Amino acid sequence: MSDSAAALVLPAIAVVIIGRNEGERLRACLTSVLTMNYPRELVEVIYVDSSSTDDSVELARNMGVTTIVLTGPTTAARGRNAGWTHTQAPFVLFLDGDTLLHADFVSRAVAHLQNSSDNDPEHTKLIAGVYGNRRETRTADSIYNAIFDLDWNAAPGDSLFFGGDALVRREALSSVGGYNPLLIAGEEPDLCRRMRGLGNRIVHVDEPMTLHDLAMFTFNQYWRRSVRTGYAYAEISSKYATTTDPLWLAESRSNIVRGIFWWWGPILAVFISILVHSIMPLAFFLLAAFALFARTALKTRHRASSIKLIIAYSLHSHLQQIPILFGQIRYRKQRRQGGNAAIIEYKTTT
Repeated sequence: MSDSAAALVLPAIAVVIIGRNEGERLRACLTSVLTMNYPRELVEVIYVDSSSTDDSVELARNMGVTTIVLTGPTTAARGRNAGWTHTQAPFVLFLDGDTLLHADFVSRAVAHLQNSSDNDPEHTKLIAGVYGNRRETRTADSIYNAIFDLDWNAAPGDSLFFGGDALVRREALSSVGGYNPLLIAGEEPDLCRRMRGLGNRIVHVDEPMTLHDLAMFTFNQYWRRSVRTGYAYAEISSKYATTTDPLWLAESRSNIVRGIFWWWGPILAVFISILVHSIMPLAFFLLAAFALFARTALKTRHRASSIKLIIAYSLHSHLQQIPILFGQIRYRKQRRQGGNAAIIEYKTTT
């Protein structure tokens, strides 16, 4: 792949890595990028740091990587914009600083982007972005890491959006003005929604892409990450609610119903049981809850061989609706009050 003949036919790419206080995770990420199976002379690596208080900036510069340091209020969207606008490469690989890049992903993804009509029978839609499979690295260290590892990947084919890791066509980024820097979450779905609105496609390929270090070990981290998800649901769905492509509107409304059920359902069941001097209302609620958990466990049993993990994933799928609902409430409260939203962080420095 690194000989001169291959270099003549392969396009230049820029790798934009964003991070904040990633510590040794960043070193591992940069190493995986610098040693991938792609001609080094065709790869430009840019690290965008969001006001880290550790040695991330010095680490990146010592590894010979172009480094941009953001100051003031920072968002992932602002960081990615700073990176891709710093380069003229026709393709941009976006990565989070807590990931390890698979050595062959870029070369395989480039092939899909160069063939714009791939899997498109009408040969009319441009592939704007390609992403592969992301997996968690430390699933044995935390039940939270293991749960989210099961949550990452969808079926291959056309998708509504990609996540933080994706190879994107610069032309498509430019056509929509890049990421919305005002979003504190959900910036990738919003970007993809705008690119798809211009007739572009987002494609998920069944190829290993990145290993991710979620580094989630406490319930507080789990809660805050779920709140951030709810905030994104509310903000993105509000933005596109009246369009022909109301992204996340169904998910937002579903969460409101499910979140209220899991939040207030047991309280109401206990109250009614006390009021009517009967345990039956509480028993009916518990029976309904068990049925919902069991249904999800049966539908997802193919994702893991561990019964314990399947049960945990089932509980997560339902009970996570409560902090997600809190995130939606947080967004709507913030919008009424005005002002700028604060970034919702969940990860600690390593």
